[in-house]
Amino acid sequence: MHYREYAKQILEGASLDDKLLSSKAIVLTESLDLYDLPTNPGRVKKLEFNNEQVKFPRSASFHLEEKRGLALHFFANHELLAIEMMAAALLLYPDTTKEMLTFKKGLIKTIQDEQKHLKMYIARMKEFGIELGDFPLNDFFWRSMDKLKTPSHFYSAMAMTFESANLDFAQFYEEGFRAVEDFKTAEIMRIVLEDEISHVALGAHWLNQWRGDKDLWNYYKTHLPGVMTPARAKGIHFDKEIRLKAGLDHEFIRELDEFRDEFKVTNRKNW
Repeated sequence: MHYREYAKQILEGASLDDKLLSSKAIVLTESLDLYDLPTNPGRVKKLEFNNEQVKFPRSASFHLEEKRGLALHFFANHELLAIEMMAAALLLYPDTTKEMLTFKKGLIKTIQDEQKHLKMYIARMKEFGIELGDFPLNDFFWRSMDKLKTPSHFYSAMAMTFESANLDFAQFYEEGFRAVEDFKTAEIMRIVLEDEISHVALGAHWLNQWRGDKDLWNYYKTHLPGVMTPARAKGIHFDKEIRLKAGLDHEFIRELDEFRDEFKVTNRKNW
């Protein structure tokens, strides 16, 4: 299967099996085909976007199985959105150089990781009596997709912002699950964290390839879409060391640490 057919089945296919399509035997060769981004990814009825507000459970409530299951449902939604957005990136950006094929090879590897995460979340949720789609699935990440006009925009948003924040969130919630002796769920968060380190590193690698004589921080900031700001690249407790592990330089980490706006998650004092 050519990688574009693989990406189309993930993005346009409606079933969970489509989203979890294996990338084995994928053919990665140049294609100049253009692609029109759909308004929404293909989804069966139960998985369709629904922006009804459901509050993320506080970690203080994790002694309750249903609250842990709800937290995992939020995480699973993020993984599904990431899979679909990476499939969209495979289709949207043209193949004009060997470099672009290498870029897309990295995306396919990242999709494999996100599929692994999604399967782990779904399996653990099932043990809590919850299925994907039992709660509303929001489209927040997807709403930025039509603004990601270039690979630099894509990695600034996906790797350097959404996945960067998960470097903090995955650790925070791993600790929350361990605190209630849910070691099985905590281990899932640990696996996710290790993969996110490599995903942020991949994004940083490509932005460093493309930034020319601009420093990484300013190149990143200028490629964030819409009203998105670097505040979304941080979680509840900012971890500098893990960002060094992901290959971010000291100056970038300092700028990110010191960045402030009105985004409530990074300004919240008590959780």
